[in-house]
Amino acid sequence: MTTIVLATKNEGKRKELETMLQGKVDVKSLNDYPECPDVEETGTTFYENAKLKAEFVSNYTKLPALADDSGLEVDALDGAPGVYSARFAGEPKSDARNNEKLLDMLKEVDDADRTARFICALVYFDASTGKEQAVEGTCEGRILTEAQGEHGFGYDPLMYSPEHGKSLAEMTPDEKNAISHRSHALKKMDELWSTL
Repeated sequence: MTTIVLATKNEGKRKELETMLQGKVDVKSLNDYPECPDVEETGTTFYENAKLKAEFVSNYTKLPALADDSGLEVDALDGAPGVYSARFAGEPKSDARNNEKLLDMLKEVDDADRTARFICALVYFDASTGKEQAVEGTCEGRILTEAQGEHGFGYDPLMYSPEHGKSLAEMTPDEKNAISHRSHALKKMDELWSTL
């Protein structure tokens, strides 16, 4: 079985991806390579940042790497926080402060205008062959006026799925994995595994 390295130290992302990849590939993450330097995310799109991470991690570990860059785009904020989703409220990164800032910026926005989507760009890169595969997945919803739910991470407590009548943080991991931006991207990446 092929071993790939998930180019993340984010345990939430790692668990989600690992669950969805189970049995297809042997999964490691950057937690298995604590000495690997952080990659500076200088891209202006999710794809550019994912590509930077995948290439760096694959070159560093000498294994194929799968990198995800994802975030939240809110229509009423012209697509913000976008690529700055993780650092929306500044450093150090804090989900609680990011959510607080988002709620504050949307406090005058009507419910109908709080549409948003999670976007995930996934890039697979193998430094030994130069092979790259890139896909994108989305998850549509709208931003609540207060956090709901205890599961998930990031903006999950604020992202409401009208289809399911609850926030992503109120869903079980299986429910969320069935509709998430990451799972949509992984489904698109699926045909890749047969060629590894």
